[in-house]
Amino acid sequence: MRVGMNLLLWTAAYEEREHGHLLDKLQGLGYDGAEFSIGSGTVEHYAAVAKRLNDLGLGAAAVCAPSPDENPASPDAAVRARAADWLRERIDLAHALGADILCGPNHSAFGHFTRLEPQPAEYAWSAEVLASVGDHAQAAGVTLALEALNRFECYLCNTAAQVRDLVGRVDHPAIQSMIDTHHANIEEKDFEQAVVTLGDTLVHVHICENDRGAPGAGQIDFDNVFAVLARHGYDGWLNIESFSRSDVEFANAINVWREYSTPDEVCSQGLATIREQLARHYA
Repeated sequence: MRVGMNLLLWTAAYEEREHGHLLDKLQGLGYDGAEFSIGSGTVEHYAAVAKRLNDLGLGAAAVCAPSPDENPASPDAAVRARAADWLRERIDLAHALGADILCGPNHSAFGHFTRLEPQPAEYAWSAEVLASVGDHAQAAGVTLALEALNRFECYLCNTAAQVRDLVGRVDHPAIQSMIDTHHANIEEKDFEQAVVTLGDTLVHVHICENDRGAPGAGQIDFDNVFAVLARHGYDGWLNIESFSRSDVEFANAINVWREYSTPDEVCSQGLATIREQLARHYA
């Protein structure tokens, strides 16, 4: 199993000159890799980052989220076409980075609401777009891990059941699912049932506190989380996704108005929590 840190704790746009020391920090603490936000950039940029990661012996995962301009669930066919192109571009960037997972709410636009409950046609449109990029992802060695977000960030997929249904509609080996303990804490009635629902489509996990602070410093029952993951044979990435106001523009965009834990606390306590739970449940 690999333990990673999502660099959104510090920045939504990794630049080697400004942020390269963070990779040294993660490697020194004993992390296995880093998760990068893939919003923009070039293949050449991410290929250079991949070389740096390789030199440090670190792996990579990637995360992205479409905007309303490239919404896979849009009723506008032109927007859906842009969504497919946008996802193919993100897949190419993830491949250049050396990431095997591209996670996130890539089923629909982040922070976009129609003020209606999810419509059957929206799931059909989303599935069509995702299926259209499946072969491209598979050829690149990248698996899209679809994420259920809480009701304040998304309306199409809030629960494991909704994501699992969508993955089934797509029916492509490169389109799978993930779970985030922060969102599950809000939307699921039972964490184990959510994991059971996702079944063998579960390929990625975000280890997050209820307040997005340091894992182990809040209310999430990580003893239960890891017992469930172990019981059902999960063996993929375990990536911490905590937020801060280090990147003010990104923080404002996701409504982060205070510090939940310092970045150093997130790194050290989060890793200690994961290692302790792995030793307890995966020994």
